[in-house]
Amino acid sequence: MTFLSILFALLIEQLKPLRADNPIYASIKSFAGSIEGWFNAGHAHHGRLGWAVMVGALTVPVALIYWLCVHISPVAAFAWNVLIVYLTLGFRHYSHYFTSIQLALNSGDEMTARALLAEWIKQDTSDMDVSEISRIASERALITTHRHVFGVFFWFLMPVGPALAVMYRVSEYLARAWNEPDHMKYEAFGRFAARAFYWIDWIPARMTAAAFAVVGNFEDAIYAWRNFASRWDDEAAGIILAAGGGAMGVRFGTPKETAAGIVLPADAATVDTLPEESDGLPGDTPSPRTLQSTVGLVWRALLLWMFLLLLLSVAVWMG
Repeated sequence: MTFLSILFALLIEQLKPLRADNPIYASIKSFAGSIEGWFNAGHAHHGRLGWAVMVGALTVPVALIYWLCVHISPVAAFAWNVLIVYLTLGFRHYSHYFTSIQLALNSGDEMTARALLAEWIKQDTSDMDVSEISRIASERALITTHRHVFGVFFWFLMPVGPALAVMYRVSEYLARAWNEPDHMKYEAFGRFAARAFYWIDWIPARMTAAAFAVVGNFEDAIYAWRNFASRWDDEAAGIILAAGGGAMGVRFGTPKETAAGIVLPADAATVDTLPEESDGLPGDTPSPRTLQSTVGLVWRALLLWMFLLLLLSVAVWMG
């Protein structure tokens, strides 16, 4: 049922992508803002309480409905799984930006590519050259895909069912929404949310990096992962970008960049210039071809995950 649920959700999303500004996500964003307003009194333990209330309010009902569906019929449980996976996945939420940037660069229209990237990352891109545009678009695509797809897959596969997929996506959003905006950067309220997501994403981030290594240049991916991932302030982003860049033979940079993906609307991550300490990173300078390589890497990694899940499902059925 797990394999078919993910497969059907992916197929539905390809036919009818869920917009990033859909009413469900808008409601969750509003709820998070209300929780912050109710609980934020300037202390870290208020952040822990607010996080628990927010995550619990969204995951417990999902778990209860799944439990009821299991007792009603397998078809009901399957339908609920497909719905939750569809809502928590985001494989195509921002792919239109990436595809449009790729088309613009391939046609030599750098101005349009800069405008699209600026709209996507909410940063000034007027001084960026083709290499920088290609690098940032590819980095953002890898991080976004991990947090919209592979991280969701991992937690959905846990025995509890779809509730943990919801927990992952909500936790990722709270880690950003309660830490990245200017008025929250130095608040104690968001510290627990950031730390909680660090541990929630600890295994999924490494599994995504491993998948990139397996379907790409394995030796270079592992070498970059082991020797350069720690240069990023964001540990998970560093692992994914170092392994992804090594797998494609591309030198991704900006170790000081958080490169956070977007799940629900929130302030975008900062974008810095490539620092001198990036010297030594393996691979070629990013170019428009890097975007095509990124698409190939993501799809191969997705197929690997689906193939392994299929083998696991067959083993369970035969057992």
